[in-house]
Amino acid sequence: MKILVAICRGLVGGLFIFSGLIKLNDPLGVSYKLQEYFSPDVLNMPSFEPYALIIAILMVVLEVVLGVFLLIGYKRKFTIWSLFVLIVFFTFLTFYAWYFDKVKDCGCFGDFLKLEPFQSFVKDLVLLGLIVVLLFGIKHIKPIFNKFMTTIIALIGFLGSLWFGYHVLMHLPTWDFRAYKIGKNIQEGMSIPENAAKPIVEYSWKFNIGGKEQIVVTNGSYPSVEGDFISVDTKVIKEGYQPPIYDFSIESEGEDLTQQLLTEENLIVVVSYSLEKIEQKGAMKLKTLSEDAIKNGYKVIGLTASGGEAKQRIKEAYNIDFEFYLCDEKALKTVVRSNPGILELDAGTIKQKVHWNDIDDLELPKVERKPEPKLVENNTLYLIDGKISTKADLDALDEENIEGIYFIKDSREVLDSINKANNSNYTSYIRVELKKE
Repeated sequence: MKILVAICRGLVGGLFIFSGLIKLNDPLGVSYKLQEYFSPDVLNMPSFEPYALIIAILMVVLEVVLGVFLLIGYKRKFTIWSLFVLIVFFTFLTFYAWYFDKVKDCGCFGDFLKLEPFQSFVKDLVLLGLIVVLLFGIKHIKPIFNKFMTTIIALIGFLGSLWFGYHVLMHLPTWDFRAYKIGKNIQEGMSIPENAAKPIVEYSWKFNIGGKEQIVVTNGSYPSVEGDFISVDTKVIKEGYQPPIYDFSIESEGEDLTQQLLTEENLIVVVSYSLEKIEQKGAMKLKTLSEDAIKNGYKVIGLTASGGEAKQRIKEAYNIDFEFYLCDEKALKTVVRSNPGILELDAGTIKQKVHWNDIDDLELPKVERKPEPKLVENNTLYLIDGKISTKADLDALDEENIEGIYFIKDSREVLDSINKANNSNYTSYIRVELKKE
């Protein structure tokens, strides 16, 4: 029993410290996950959502501290019973997420390791079993140091956890496991390989056959059934490949500018998932930042999920002269754990990323400013017999000389090539063919 308790002690203590440190590295991410649990669609406890960050910090600090306490043998009864209560709570959450299919990722190991709900539930059941062993073998858990040293280590573990949590909140996570970490390319993160796994979907077709309802299951094809079709339900049996980045976009008044801006070099992006909740001290630094960046040859834009009224109010309040474009709130919370946060992009690759507290650490050496794209009427490319023209040229043509006018939908590659060669910003493409003489 003594050996079994020692093994369980090491496994439980080590796993709680590891799991706690991973989450303590990103307390904002944990708070977002708790908000998901508290939402009306899951536990229906929206009154707890404003306190998600406080609960997250207390919870992950407790994880680390209890793991340290267990390994050094500090206050064994308090430690083991606290671990038991904590794992029962975690097991309930993971069971609920799995059984009711409410949360796709429990966040047990943050962004370091994604576990499916059932995997998380099984993991917590195993931990629960190990902690039950410790409860029955509590007499075999002895301090490994003398009383004074044990108390000192316990205090260092507690204060160190609090300091680390505060540090990453005031700056950025020490270890970035997300798809937007420095060095990653956003466009590459959004791409899907040609040989990517497709989702497996089960189709349940309901028919009225001879006055009775019958269900026929297929993999998608319409069944050969002599009866009246009523309805069809689908169920995803196995998820297909999902790119690391799937909800990122840059839009302006219904226009998708994602590809255009992700090809920009020397681009400074100010990220604020909510301008209504932007940190005042951070917002006050944005004017100087944008002026310095523009002076050194950079282009500056903002990304937010807030509406036009909030954008205008913030621009006027802080004398900001760069444009804010629209992006999904969840995506922006993932991009950078700061409101505001600042990134430097070079053709979609993240070169720098800082918390607003660290704006002064952003390196902005002078770069060659590229000329602004030529303004094109309606941003439409007119090709008349292969020659780049304007709408005025089209209007001047005699209709009798026109063979056909074609609006090309799938023209991204053509436009990108022409825009690059002519320093233009065409967004649509009309081809005009003239009659042969």
